[in-house]
Amino acid sequence: MQVGFKLMAETFDPREIVRQAVEAERAGFDFVEVSDHYHPWLYSHGHSGFVWSMLAAAAARTERIGLATGVTCPFVRYHPAIVAQAAATTAVLSDGRFTLGLGSGERLNEHVVGGGWPSVTVRHQMLREAIDIIRLLWSGGYHSYEGRHLTLDDARVFDLPDVPPAIAVAAGGAQAADIAAELGDGLFATEPDPDLVQAYTAAGGSGPKYGEVPLAWAPDEESAVESAHRLFRFGLTGWKVQAELPNPINFEAASSSVRTEDVRDAMACGPDVRRHLEVAGPFVDAGFDRLALINAGPDVDGFFAFFADELSEPLRALTPA
Repeated sequence: MQVGFKLMAETFDPREIVRQAVEAERAGFDFVEVSDHYHPWLYSHGHSGFVWSMLAAAAARTERIGLATGVTCPFVRYHPAIVAQAAATTAVLSDGRFTLGLGSGERLNEHVVGGGWPSVTVRHQMLREAIDIIRLLWSGGYHSYEGRHLTLDDARVFDLPDVPPAIAVAAGGAQAADIAAELGDGLFATEPDPDLVQAYTAAGGSGPKYGEVPLAWAPDEESAVESAHRLFRFGLTGWKVQAELPNPINFEAASSSVRTEDVRDAMACGPDVRRHLEVAGPFVDAGFDRLALINAGPDVDGFFAFFADELSEPLRALTPA
């Protein structure tokens, strides 16, 4: 079991994100992942730095901890050739500590270039082509590609790491799980869904399985619940909503009916180690072996101390029920 920390680039400025990556390494986390967003989810977030700049700075200031995007959509806002170059450079700067998390995207970030928002079926087709292009460019030399949706014209990535980065593919259903198994090196998910893991393994997937575990640490439960409601209530709207809405104002409306009681039920809030293990347990039971903790609490440094002193050991000891 590896345990990572989700760097919420929507809720902190870029310098603070890099500082948290350093502190996460000191606290004993195995990896950090950073969201690749253009917009934040809610007005209360107020930030959304450029992920590749933050990863480069984190690579320079850390020595051991793994780095990952959680996750990048490699089409629409980006072309996969740019993602291939950015990921290769990040892998070089981090001495091979980088994992490229890829997914079919969210309208929140991708609509900004005015290219429209394809259906999920088309996005999955584009994701397949994008992964083909990225792997092609990582093989060295000049390459061209003519797909149904994406084109590459005589391109080469000159600075490549000794070993290409692993690719973890985000999935919310069986179709994306098939892509993760066929074209990826691992699975990435936000819900403790055993059917998703089963679909991945049934399709031949054998790589690491990343699950994002939502929590909010504070010295008392009420402070944690209040902070989680303010910062993470959008997470309770469900993946289909999160993928389709275009701007923070839409997420404010979609999450307006989420109550503090709903957040308390869905997330581990407060200082009780047992409650945090209770929320993480279903991910372990489902088959996830990489847990990325998302802290929506008000004190990130307090959470790092809590993790190092109280949570890390029992969390790593969890085994499937």
